[in-house]
Amino acid sequence: MFIQTEATPNPATIKFLPGQSVLERGVAEFKDVGEAVHAPLAKRLFALQGVEGVFLGADFVSVSKAEDTDWSMLKPMVLGALMEHFSTGQPVVLGAYYAGEGGSVGQDDDEISAQIRELIETRVRPMVAMDGGDIEFERFEDGVVYLYMRGACAGCPSSTATLKIGIENMLKHFVPEVSEVRPVQDF
Repeated sequence: MFIQTEATPNPATIKFLPGQSVLERGVAEFKDVGEAVHAPLAKRLFALQGVEGVFLGADFVSVSKAEDTDWSMLKPMVLGALMEHFSTGQPVVLGAYYAGEGGSVGQDDDEISAQIRELIETRVRPMVAMDGGDIEFERFEDGVVYLYMRGACAGCPSSTATLKIGIENMLKHFVPEVSEVRPVQDF
């Protein structure tokens, strides 16, 4: 098994591409081992000293390190843990992980929120996923769009520029009612 790695705009996060499906649907973010109770792969990665966050996408795993940890030491351990996990055929998440999913997200959106959500899904999320992260629409209120930054995007030094220059300008262009974009803390 060959696992590729990619740097992300966040120096504390590396994107690992195992060359196979990681999650069958959605994304998953774990900020500590306690959140990973139904995620065997995330639990395995949190067992490595220095792992501070795990983000799972359709075909990638983003791992965030602690500030006092060096990638030269941690990266080979993460690669080994990923190879062992995928080569033994263990599940990435257990069925119980998906059991808590609610109904259709966004079904109560007003017309503007629905338009914003569609732009985020089709234009923004694919680009952000390329950098090992994710972004989710939270709400639109009084001209302000509130978004969750996840994975490599959370805590990234360039996330403010991404929000203000990239996403905010694009949304203002397509949705004149948008005046500002703000991040939502603590997803």
